[in-house]
Amino acid sequence: MSQSFHRVPFVLANWKINKLQGEVKDFIEKVNDKVPAADVVETGIAAQDIFLADMIRETAQSPVQVVAENVHWEDSGAFTGETSPRALADIGVNYVLIGHFERRKFFNETDSTVNLKVTAALRNGLKPIIDIDEDMSAYAQFMDAEPAVAQVAAALAGVSVDQIRNITIAYEPTWAIGSGEAASAEQAQKAAHLIRQTLAHLYSPSISEKVRILYGGSVNPDNASEIMSQPDIDGVLVGKAALDPDQFLKLAQIAKG
Repeated sequence: MSQSFHRVPFVLANWKINKLQGEVKDFIEKVNDKVPAADVVETGIAAQDIFLADMIRETAQSPVQVVAENVHWEDSGAFTGETSPRALADIGVNYVLIGHFERRKFFNETDSTVNLKVTAALRNGLKPIIDIDEDMSAYAQFMDAEPAVAQVAAALAGVSVDQIRNITIAYEPTWAIGSGEAASAEQAQKAAHLIRQTLAHLYSPSISEKVRILYGGSVNPDNASEIMSQPDIDGVLVGKAALDPDQFLKLAQIAKG
């Protein structure tokens, strides 16, 4: 790793709306005491809201973090079907995934609503994992200048220097999600580098070194090692492969190095 500041790797499973209650319990039992210590590799599972409270109880003695897949931007009110950030914090959720490509595509989320959710999460002590799916090719010419990757800048509007320390950025190129074809390690690194340059431009180079950047999109144990060896990539956001407990544990061990 070339970074001067040590960033703990993060392996995050995104289950989406897969798994039933019994399957969730079985998975947790299989990984609970086998994942690395949290100061070596942080592991997390993003699951449907209906499972979160049980998962928090079942991982109470485990390093595994339970992650919400979405959150509303108001703490309470008449928003049927939404989930309050205050309620998530109240049951013990620490992390929340915000702005996933599928939320943008199927539920019309915008840069503006992503920013509202980031602000609401931070207000309630939750740590946002902000998903970015923007095409980075337009920024290639600014690699050594002062880039501002649009989705990153929009999501972080109004986020303070103190707050940015609690944020993780996950880059998932749209074409790679669920396709079985991940970006090459070089492509993933270039995108992560642009994101880190954007953070340096918005805050400072030293602050940018403290923010974790994950890669997502058809990650599996066969390609994870090369991807996570890149200097600006600090872990992976994993969909299909992380539905299997053995593969999830393999990914955690790869991150451990």
